[in-house]
Amino acid sequence: MLREDVEPVVEELKVRGLFAHVHHASTTRVGIRIALSGGREAIWDVDGAAGLEAMVMRDGVLVGFVPKIPGSEDFTREQTIDAIAGADYGEG
Repeated sequence: MLREDVEPVVEELKVRGLFAHVHHASTTRVGIRIALSGGREAIWDVDGAAGLEAMVMRDGVLVGFVPKIPGSEDFTREQTIDAIAGADYGEG
């Protein structure tokens, strides 16, 4: 994802009450980081793959996964926000 694509999504997720941030995977790749309960965080779309998917991490260790959402490669911004806000991140 490009930074200019991520920032408005992050801002709307914050409006919806999520602890969302721009996640810098490298100097050219960014994604979305959502702080979750139990010290976990979800990292969305930093691998460059088409479509929405997330890794759920705790202390740098993978503890869960949100699989690619079918059709998400064609989502509008609003659909992307809805998908991230409504995702099932599992138990903390």
